[in-house]
Amino acid sequence: MIRAEGLTRRFNGNLAVDNVTLEVRRGEVFGFLGPNGAGKTTTVRILTGLIAPTAGEAWINGHQLGVDDQAVRASVGLLTEAPGLYPRLTASENLGVYAGLHGIADPQGQVKKYLTLLELWERRDEPVGGFSKGMQQKLAIARALLHEPPVLFLDEPTSGLDPEAARVVRDFVETLRGQGRTIFVCTHNLDEADRLCDRVAVIRRRLIRVDTPANLRRGLYGRSVRVRLRAVSPGLRAAVEALPFVRGVTPIEGGLRVALDEPEAQNPELVRALLAAGGEIQYIEEEEHSLEQVYFDLMREAREAAQ
Repeated sequence: MIRAEGLTRRFNGNLAVDNVTLEVRRGEVFGFLGPNGAGKTTTVRILTGLIAPTAGEAWINGHQLGVDDQAVRASVGLLTEAPGLYPRLTASENLGVYAGLHGIADPQGQVKKYLTLLELWERRDEPVGGFSKGMQQKLAIARALLHEPPVLFLDEPTSGLDPEAARVVRDFVETLRGQGRTIFVCTHNLDEADRLCDRVAVIRRRLIRVDTPANLRRGLYGRSVRVRLRAVSPGLRAAVEALPFVRGVTPIEGGLRVALDEPEAQNPELVRALLAAGGEIQYIEEEEHSLEQVYFDLMREAREAAQ
């Protein structure tokens, strides 16, 4: 659905995006993560046909950038970080402007559809300058979807929103995923990316890593379980270390951290070994690493490699 090969962009000789190659599948929610100045927004502007790359090629929904730009723009919806609405126009009038620009056959029907879906229909005749930031963000999402694009780009979709408004936006993204749309999300909200995205890319001008959040965790840290014990003795640790599938044992407060390849299959034998050695198990759980931790460790590795 989205394919980029060697995308590069310079501004006055300064490198903003460096040789980005990636592929986003149909129906996927794809997260684009990186610090300010990493090239996220520049990449989105290239992929939506707003600016041309200095080098490289890209295809959106089968249409090549620089060759079929009108078809590319018809295939994408874009939510920018700033909503960019007309404050003196009503919600209906704002969407009506863009319905006309897209040549939508039933503009009133489309306007009603998306104002209703995003819970704004009752406010349709009010100037949007009086809307809260969350309401303006929802209206901007409606604007991006009016022409029913198969690909949607969202740049910081919940930035600055209160928890309730952010949840509405996240739930709506889940609805769009269920419709088979491809959604490309730039975000600083790593917890949100972890919950929403099928895969994520970490970028710092160049792509650092692309994978599912779960695979990124396993690639960096492997898998391990925490075993909480009433008491820890040298004999318990030795019993665990003697198991052939255990890759490492680390004492932690109140128990042991045990590195395993497949906890689902290996936990029962681990428990039996501990009980046979006299261990009193209070609980056992797989250790989780946050996407935030993964992100910062990848950034640290990228800085060290650059130096």
